[in-house]
Amino acid sequence: MTIWVDADACPGAIKEILFRSAKRTGLQLTLIANRTVRAPVADNIDSVVVAAGLDVADDEIVDRLADGDLVITSDIPLAAEAIEKGALALSPRGRLHTTENIKARLTMRDFMETLRASGIQSGGPPPMSTNDSAEFANQLDRLVTKHLRKRDRKRD
Repeated sequence: MTIWVDADACPGAIKEILFRSAKRTGLQLTLIANRTVRAPVADNIDSVVVAAGLDVADDEIVDRLADGDLVITSDIPLAAEAIEKGALALSPRGRLHTTENIKARLTMRDFMETLRASGIQSGGPPPMSTNDSAEFANQLDRLVTKHLRKRDRKRD
């Protein structure tokens, strides 16, 4: 499992949780952004800068994804593409995107985009809270632990 991070909009607190997890587990962590993102020096942590442009980072993540990888993103269309490729998708608020819920989330996203395009101010999501970070850390830990157990069973 490689953990791919849509790093342009990923909150700093979430990146720190990801860095600690990668150091603890040894899993590959790659941050993709259209600007330099600071990351600790470690063999299993990379930061890739892509050209600026709409969805360039998203496309790079999708191109590199493998079945069973994990994508960290608040971008619903990217999460949908990741799921289509057999990856897991987790939002920085700890919401796991699945085949069962992604269509409804895409529909709601498109609806809200239509409202904004017609001039209706819908506001954005609330600021990240301590509870959001805790939920993310818990969900990440569950996903990583499940992966590591499965990997260890295959080795036995």
